[in-house]
This record gives sequence, structure tokens and C-alpha cells, in this order.
Amino acid sequence: MSRTSTLPKRLQPMLASLTDAPFDDPGWVFEDKYDGFRMIAEIRRGKVALYSRNGKIISRSYIEVAKALEGVKGDAVIDGELVAIGKDGVSHFQLLQNALRHKAKLLYCVFDLMFADGEDLRALPLLERKKRLKTILPRHKLIAFSNHRKGKGTKFFAEAEQRHLEGIMAKRADSLYASGRRTADWLKVKTAQRQEVVIAGFTAPRRTRPFFGALVLAVREGNAWRYIGHVGTGFSHQVLEELHGKLMKLKTAKSPFPAKVKDEQVTTWVRPTLVAEVKFAEWTSNGELRQPVYLGLRSDKNAKEVVREKKWSRK
Repeated sequence: MSRTSTLPKRLQPMLASLTDAPFDDPGWVFEDKYDGFRMIAEIRRGKVALYSRNGKIISRSYIEVAKALEGVKGDAVIDGELVAIGKDGVSHFQLLQNALRHKAKLLYCVFDLMFADGEDLRALPLLERKKRLKTILPRHKLIAFSNHRKGKGTKFFAEAEQRHLEGIMAKRADSLYASGRRTADWLKVKTAQRQEVVIAGFTAPRRTRPFFGALVLAVREGNAWRYIGHVGTGFSHQVLEELHGKLMKLKTAKSPFPAKVKDEQVTTWVRPTLVAEVKFAEWTSNGELRQPVYLGLRSDKNAKEVVREKKWSRK
């Protein structure tokens, strides 16, 4: 079991802003966008602590990855993404959901170095940090260095689409590391629209489906919850059963929304604490998700931090 910890601010990961289209710029580098979850690795005197984005210590959940990182040269704090690789050679978020129950090909894809042997590297340019990171990594099947391409983001994005990747990352080559902050120096360009959501309730099962019909979805808007639609696809029988078990423990009598929403008469409300991720076609004019598909739960995010993702334009 993972235990909760308050991750020191200096170890908190730098966050990227969503942008609307790929671009070419000689002052930027481009990397794969991995379909997993963020993980910070702290190596000190050969001992490894793994942290999720929201500060949980998850070393015991991924012992093999932690052991692989014992081979890092010296003390270090590394930023990367933990992914599960499918038979197609591509990372899949759904596979990562099952990694603790079943055998899955895990890979820690590392892309930045915050500290090395007590030296704070966050004020160095990105390319210098990546250069130093590459020199300290052990050769191990569970660890991969995230390579980059300079300048040509549009071609790289087209290749990501062909490979069915989640998207690409665009980073200023000289960007500093801003711990715990979301900046425009790091951008993410997605091949399909995705959104983190909070589960606010579930509807009664219909026809032959057991456990529940659809999940009621919300995001945080100011100090309140905003309804953004229902999701009723993307569930296997096992996911339906396991998710229903989690939701039943969170049952509450009151809706979290200030106004009535669709299907309230067949809805069981839950405390809005579980975070999930969905993919979808588009946002409707009234701020709801069109054709959402459930991808899985996210244990690395806090519910009150989940807001509608806004796109940042470089124009």
C-alpha cells in the first residue's frame, strides 16, 4: 500500500499547458507525450523513493522500477512518466490501471533532472539538464531516456498520429524547471481530446448491463462543482464491478450541483473524490462532453484540482 506524503515544493513536477496545434520553432524541442502518469524519483545514497504527482509515496507499488533506479549514478531527483506498454509497442493508460493486478510491461520514461548530487539544476536550460540526466542513467529494461527532436514539431506530431500516440510535448530548449507551476514554456499537443473528470454519481443499470448505467461527471469551477455530462461507454465487466464497489463506499444523499442535471431520478450521488480520465469528441455549446469514453481512474490527481482544461495559443 502507498502511504501519503507531502511532497516538498522543490520536488513537485513542472506542469505543461494545452495548446491547439503543433508548430515548428528552432528554439523548441519536441518529445513523445506518454500515456501514463507522472512519477518523481528521488535517489539518495542508493535508496529510491517514488512519488506520484500529488505527493503519494508509491515505491512499494512499483518495487521493480525502484530497484532499477538504484543503479543511477550518485544522488538525483528525476522527473518522468510511468507507462505500461502494449503489444503494439505503445503506452496505454488502460493497461497501467491493471499493472498492479496483472503482469504488464512497465517502463519509466525519464525526461528531466531537477537535482544531482545536491546541486539544484532547475535554473539550468532544459537541454543541459537532459544532457546531464542521460549520463547518470543505468542501462535497464525498465528505464528509458526520453529523446527529443529540435525545431520540427509538425512532422513529429504527424508521426505521433501515425503511431497512435497520445500526442507530443513541446518545450523551450532553454526553459528553466518551474517546480509545481504550469507554464507556457512546456506545451502539450494532443492527437485526441481528453479530459480529467470527477465522478459525482452513477445511474441505475439498464438492460443487461450490471452495476450501473453511466457515471455523472463534474469539474471544479471556482468553489463549486460543474456538471459536464455522463459517460456510459468504455467499461469492461471487471471495471464495472470494481468501480461500483468503490462508488458504493462514497454514497451520499445530496447532489453536489447547484442545479438539476439529467437523469437525477435514477442517480445515486457520491462524494466527489474519485478522479477519472475520458476521451471525447468535443465540448458542446453548453459546456458538456460529447461522446465521452471512460479510460480509467487517476490516483495521482486531487479532485478539487480538476478543472476544464483550457487551450493556450501561441498566436
